[in-house]
Amino acid sequence: MIKYYTRACNFKYGSIAKKLIKKKSALPLCGNSNISFDEIEIISRNNNKVSSKIINLKKIKTLGPTLRNKIKKDLKKIITKRKNFIKNIDFSKPTIMGILNLTPDSFSDGGKFNKNNKSFKHISNMIKFGADIIDVGGESTRPGSKTLNSEVEWKRVKHVMEKFKIKYKKTCLSIDTRKSDLMIKSIKCGVDLINDVSGFSYDKNSLKKTYKYKISKVLHHMQGTPKTMQKNPKYKNVLLDIYDFFENNINNRFKDRNIILDPGIGFGKKLKHNLTLISKISLFHSLGLPILVGTSRKRFINQISGNNDSIDRTGGTLASILFLLSQGVNIFRVHNVNEVKQGILVYKKILLDQ
Repeated sequence: MIKYYTRACNFKYGSIAKKLIKKKSALPLCGNSNISFDEIEIISRNNNKVSSKIINLKKIKTLGPTLRNKIKKDLKKIITKRKNFIKNIDFSKPTIMGILNLTPDSFSDGGKFNKNNKSFKHISNMIKFGADIIDVGGESTRPGSKTLNSEVEWKRVKHVMEKFKIKYKKTCLSIDTRKSDLMIKSIKCGVDLINDVSGFSYDKNSLKKTYKYKISKVLHHMQGTPKTMQKNPKYKNVLLDIYDFFENNINNRFKDRNIILDPGIGFGKKLKHNLTLISKISLFHSLGLPILVGTSRKRFINQISGNNDSIDRTGGTLASILFLLSQGVNIFRVHNVNEVKQGILVYKKILLDQ
């Protein structure tokens, strides 16, 4: 059986995008008239055989009825403005998720913010510099890391979770955890978002236990576990496999649509996998949900830059984020909030104010 996928491409920006939309020769991406497209890539998969072709929107009417109807359904999702289901978060604008690792062993900043005064100072700085969401984690998910006891994990994040909403009422709070007991405790502390790198598969009770609270979730893709994920990960086609993973979970496991999609850069992916996902990220717009990407300080930057690697990998991080922004991605999980915010502001001014 042949399955078809629709990827928006050939994007235009700013005043040019608006003119093309007005002339009805292009469509707005995710309801945003500042970015439009007039071509689509039609990808087909029949077992292991994958093929694709790029066509202008005007050519859709020449396609067969089955394929034409499939593309029209996808286009409706691609052009629809994303629902703002998290308070104080507008998915039509670039959204920065600032990372707060309360772990002694995270790959880039383990142990830096564990003490109460340091953690809240860092939170305040991230909010000051433009973070819309603060993502708090107490368990390292670096490649090769082992699963942490839930009591130890909660002990690491408890002081922040219990005091966050008292100090920062208007800032979105996210908990980065795979365990349902931490999810429930965090919900009772006022958390707005649950970010589970296992895609809510590590703890089989997590979706059932959290459903009654109607809490927003990040549906994250990871092959294997943090301990095993980088041991020769394989895919038939990484882009389409992850699309199918998202689609299957949305249709069969999640009872509401308050979901953000994260393809999981570096989580069970080789360099080629990561680059394919980033370069073809616009495929996921046809699922009709906001997209989150975390490239901050990831190993693929070192694999590309070689001798030009650096501790913070700010250059590589920002380069990937600006490309993703050009593809309509609007949520970015980052360590260096100020530098990323600065880059986005300059990029948007150049690209959109024409």
